[in-house]
Amino acid sequence: MIMSDRDVSPYLGQQVRVVIDRPLGSTHPRYPGLRYPVNYGFLPDTVSGDGVPVDAYVLGVEVPVTIYEGVVIALVMRADDVEDKLVVAPLGHTFSHDEIMAAVSFQEQFFTSSIIMASYGGDESTDDNGTPRH
Repeated sequence: MIMSDRDVSPYLGQQVRVVIDRPLGSTHPRYPGLRYPVNYGFLPDTVSGDGVPVDAYVLGVEVPVTIYEGVVIALVMRADDVEDKLVVAPLGHTFSHDEIMAAVSFQEQFFTSSIIMASYGGDESTDDNGTPRH
């Protein structure tokens, strides 16, 4: 799925392949004080709002990996940036809004971000308050 704009919502509930370029425990290439508590990477053959591939946080994988396939369980929407992020987890794993926010806050603390979560069936999403989005 090649996307040429900022809208990452079609990924919600979809299975994706993430190439991990910042594995669990690694440091940010420009900010050495920023350590990644989760695996973080990108979806090949996609284009995000910043002109590079769509980025993804990978939750529920407690070891560093280089490639990961999982399901997009949430979106991180940034009000003050040109790109949004995906949250990917193993099939069947769920995380609460608070768990997701805690996992991604190491980086999202620098942005005005909100979380849009997939429903368990993957066909409906909810906003930050758990209200279904239509």
